Amino acid sequence: MSARSLFVTGTDTGVGKTVVACTVLRQLVADGQRAVGFKPVASGCETTPHGLRNDDALALQAASGLSAAYEQINPYAFAPPIAPHLAAASVGQTVRISVLDQAHAALAACADWVIVEGAGGWAVPLNDDLSFGGWVAQRDWPVLLVVGMRLGCINHAMLSVEAISRRARLVGWVANGLAERMDAYDETLACLKRQIAVPFWGEIATGRPHGAQLDLSRLAQLRCETTDDAGPP
Repeated sequence: MSARSLFVTGTDTGVGKTVVACTVLRQLVADGQRAVGFKPVASGCETTPHGLRNDDALALQAASGLSAAYEQINPYAFAPPIAPHLAAASVGQTVRISVLDQAHAALAACADWVIVEGAGGWAVPLNDDLSFGGWVAQRDWPVLLVVGMRLGCINHAMLSVEAISRRARLVGWVANGLAERMDAYDETLACLKRQIAVPFWGEIATGRPHGAQLDLSRLAQLRCETTDDAGPP
């Protein structure tokens, strides 16, 4: 079989992409879907007896409804806590798109959904030739934007919406409350709802990432479309 894929990106780093991706995974699994997380490239990994491990990728692995080895979920893991393409260069590597495509295809072959989490924001480079956004756009994956609710998020959100919409299908957005509630939170959320012209999938309350429920009705519509070919275009 071949899965549908959803790409989860954010307005910046540290805005809650993993929280949202895991929430989507848990809801899909609870609904009887075979859903698996995918973190193509991760930096800031820690050395363990089993090799380099990233907290975000481990969270995706735990939230998945399929058993997959860590290396399948996170094919590129780097220790330096810097942009992925710089982290790769620092250890003499280059992120190869063929490796990412093969890893995605292996997961998609046994799943209904692959929830793909990016690194940083939409325009973060994967290598010298292609950004995360460019890779996703080439595969025509629908995109979910996570807006970290903090000072400056309106500007970051609108720039992200504009950039994504030029190249890909932005199917929704989520407001993530982060650890501390920002000043004028309600007013900021209302402004974003007025300004962002795609469906609002829901809100994750400040400091309460667990137990959130998002509106995944759009995913049901996407599931009826032709499934991914699980490979490069």
